[in-house]
Amino acid sequence: MRLVVATVVAGRHTHLARQHRSLHAGPRQPDGLVVVSMGDPEVAGVVARGPYADTARVLAAPLGPEGRLPLARARNTAVQAAWEQDADLVVLLDVDCLADAELLARYEEAANRTASSPAGRVLCGPVAYLPPPHDPGRGYDEQELAAARPHAARPAPAPGELLELEDWRLFWSLSFAVDRAAWEAIGGFDEAYTGYGGEDTDLGQRARAAGVPGWWVGGALARHQWHPVEDPPVRHLADVVRNANLFRERWGWFPMEGWLEAFERAGLARRGPTGWETCPSVATA
Repeated sequence: MRLVVATVVAGRHTHLARQHRSLHAGPRQPDGLVVVSMGDPEVAGVVARGPYADTARVLAAPLGPEGRLPLARARNTAVQAAWEQDADLVVLLDVDCLADAELLARYEEAANRTASSPAGRVLCGPVAYLPPPHDPGRGYDEQELAAARPHAARPAPAPGELLELEDWRLFWSLSFAVDRAAWEAIGGFDEAYTGYGGEDTDLGQRARAAGVPGWWVGGALARHQWHPVEDPPVRHLADVVRNANLFRERWGWFPMEGWLEAFERAGLARRGPTGWETCPSVATA
């Protein structure tokens, strides 16, 4: 099986460098690596200084209007480049995620065990969150990595175990693998979502609607590196509101409700007659 890893990135250079080192430390090496830079010309230099300098393909996705991150378009670009490298399975890994030594082998094993599905399959590994490393210059040591625990809100099967993905609302794009049949049935990420928020929840609903089977893959562990967070993400207010309304038009319910309600409590957004909207004082500020 030919396995290609795809990552999109803007900033987070240290995280990207650590991710490539984590992949390189595993016994199952990627057969290809695609990195898509979103308006960040320095990404190519980061890759060139890493272990995949001679094999990774670095592409560019320009920023959208008003500097919006083109997350959906960048991921589609990355996956298309992987198919052009004759990938049988593409592993999409968020730039913040470190690959456990067994991550690629577990995804490959799961793909082989579920290969009978005519609609392809989507495979999701558990993600564990890390605190800041004790020594940022060195990164995470083995003890810190071992202490990370998978996210409590999502299944985390035992290594070697597969659980059917029944609730596609739990799908997320931090770490997942997809084959070409599933990707074509889903249609990739919907590029109508621009900026931050909603595009991965939408992909899960597209997979559900297309009848693509999904599996939680035990042992395909990614560890999410710490970075500062804004909760709710006020700097992405307009993106979240716009994308939530688009999602509701597509699927009849609002995603990201926790953020939307936090914006409402802060006086930044409100429920309007046709959906959520930013408050006039915010929109004109």
